[in-house]
Amino acid sequence: MKAPALAAALVACLAAGCATETSRQRVPEPTYAAAANSELVATNYRAADALMAHFGGTPASGPLIVATVVNIDALELSSTLGRMISEQVSARFSQRGWLMVEMKLRGSIYMRRGEGELILTREISDIARTNQAQAVIVGSYAVGATAVYVNLKIVQPVSNAVLSAYDYVLPANQEIRTMLGRNIGR
Repeated sequence: MKAPALAAALVACLAAGCATETSRQRVPEPTYAAAANSELVATNYRAADALMAHFGGTPASGPLIVATVVNIDALELSSTLGRMISEQVSARFSQRGWLMVEMKLRGSIYMRRGEGELILTREISDIARTNQAQAVIVGSYAVGATAVYVNLKIVQPVSNAVLSAYDYVLPANQEIRTMLGRNIGR
């Protein structure tokens, strides 16, 4: 009696393993249409629109600079997510008629390999003056168990006065975790 029960248990375990492997193989690759429906770009564009709505400046008043959005717990570090948020916010301002200074082409700022355009506080005034920028867009993100909290600000570089600010939340889904470069919420 023990042998047939053991054999049945072994068959059940193998069948369960095969079913799991089969279900993993059935996950379809994302299509262009599915990727186009990602909410990340639209969410970052809404954040940029909100910053513009509360900002007192105008495109005619001079260009803006966008610094890389950084990790709130390590301000000298960013991630693919932080760099992508910065790029998308800059793109949205540009689409709306603002002149944006592309910092990746400048040799006079602090560039940390793999981090992006990290502007040190003491350098903001110099960079803004050199580029005749009216303001700098800065930001940070905090990683939680199920969400990533993002804060963006437009700062007047001479006085460090916050001219506009916006907070929003991203889901800590697989896509966001991958851009953060580590698993969170597990």
